[in-house]
Amino acid sequence: MDIMLDKPEQIAMARLLTLHKGLKMEMIGLRLTGKAPTCYSIVKKEYGFKGNKAKVLQQLEDFLEEIGYAV
Repeated sequence: MDIMLDKPEQIAMARLLTLHKGLKMEMIGLRLTGKAPTCYSIVKKEYGFKGNKAKVLQQLEDFLEEIGYAV
């Protein structure tokens, strides 16, 4: 099955969901090596969330539920 994300809001949602899953992976200790910023730092910077990884993940999940995406 092919899926095409061609609308800006679809692309933004796919990115947000990718950041969510990436942050969950960082919570269990998995992280790619390199100089790229972490999902944790990206989410904190772009959405203004505060706290440690667990608190930021909870805030992100609350945000996703607010916009109608069940996690």
